[in-house]
Amino acid sequence: MRATQKYRSLPYNPALRARAKELRKAGILHEALFWNQIKSGKLKGLDFDRQKIIGNYIVDFYCAEKNVIIELDGSSHDGKEDYDEQRNIFFTSLGLTVIHIGVVEVLNNMEGVLVFLNNHPALSGTPPEEGNEI
Repeated sequence: MRATQKYRSLPYNPALRARAKELRKAGILHEALFWNQIKSGKLKGLDFDRQKIIGNYIVDFYCAEKNVIIELDGSSHDGKEDYDEQRNIFFTSLGLTVIHIGVVEVLNNMEGVLVFLNNHPALSGTPPEEGNEI
């Protein structure tokens, strides 16, 4: 069952719908490879969306259950550090966690990427403040 309430609570720009659909259909290699590893609950039983619209942005992958965005960063982010920082600030203001993973890692070390995500605190159990500390 999807956490649809969390979807409704996020800002959404419907003008980006066609662009998000184009991006999903583009078949970008690193995104397709990563998607095959996380779709259908393959990553910790979590449900992810591809090319999710949040506000005036389209994120690579989004998990409503954990309020997590996963961005695959490649050369298209070079020289856009200020833009990326503004995106991160916006997402954080909504209570979302942004996890950045390099495209090179996805292409050359998928196993390491999956280990990293399986152990990432934002994708694990309850937050520490709710009693998940040892």
